[in-house]
Amino acid sequence: MKPQAVMILFVWVFFRVIGSGALGAEPVQVMVSIPPQAYFVNKIAGDVAAVSVMIPGGANPATYEPRPTQMTALTRSRLYFAIGVPFENAWLQKFARINPHMRIVHTDQGIQKRSLRVHLQESAPKSTRHGQNSSIGSGKDPHIWLSPPLVKQIAHHMTEALVSVDPEHREPYERNLKAFVLELDRVDARIREILDIKGAKRSEILVFHPSWGYFSDRYHLRQVSIEAEGKAPSVKEMVHLTRYARKLGIDCVFVQPQFSEKSAEAMARQLGARVVMVDPLSADWKENLLQVAEAFAQSLR
Repeated sequence: MKPQAVMILFVWVFFRVIGSGALGAEPVQVMVSIPPQAYFVNKIAGDVAAVSVMIPGGANPATYEPRPTQMTALTRSRLYFAIGVPFENAWLQKFARINPHMRIVHTDQGIQKRSLRVHLQESAPKSTRHGQNSSIGSGKDPHIWLSPPLVKQIAHHMTEALVSVDPEHREPYERNLKAFVLELDRVDARIREILDIKGAKRSEILVFHPSWGYFSDRYHLRQVSIEAEGKAPSVKEMVHLTRYARKLGIDCVFVQPQFSEKSAEAMARQLGARVVMVDPLSADWKENLLQVAEAFAQSLR
């Protein structure tokens, strides 16, 4: 073949490749609020999307303020996946003004949220509940990502939004969603196995912050919280909590890295109990949830 013909063929193939996107297109820029959401997006989109997390691991979703570099990344984002954490109440409108072309998707849409209850929840007798005459807290629990069935709903919202801004990748998005749903079913079944404890004398778990309500509802546990609506208990409330925990034989207090451990440690000392760290915001969502299930099961045996 003549050199001129070779060059023409090369140019023709090059532009065919560019036109078909075989050399790779720019990934869809996605912003999420918390690390577990990044796990979900990566399961659905793979390398097609580039995910940035607004609230890093270990930070408190109620008080975190974005850094300048994150605000810059926000200007390039096509999607923002909200999930209902307190941080979003203060910042979503600001984000919309900074990047009016970015679509904000409320992935908690359609999910019935539980109330954030008072210190001793429905498992406790009325006489020992925080603020004996007080009503259940009016706030809604945002920790929906800790229940695998609810993650299915979150994932469906994410997939619909990704398809809407990137219809060329509809097929892989939807295929990956189906695979992820099957994975969620397997995780759900495995947690059920872990927490199917023969001869368990109680179902209560004592936590510092009430993050595990949806998880507890799903797996027939009862969450008893030291903190309620961001407030540590008073001395009187601590006495009630301690008596109640001793009555149940609780020997483990679960804390998380986003909050102070002082109240939990004080109660643990009175009970002679262990303090165990569990993180509801871990980036490795699947392995973390299985490890938390093992920790809860160990405390109930």
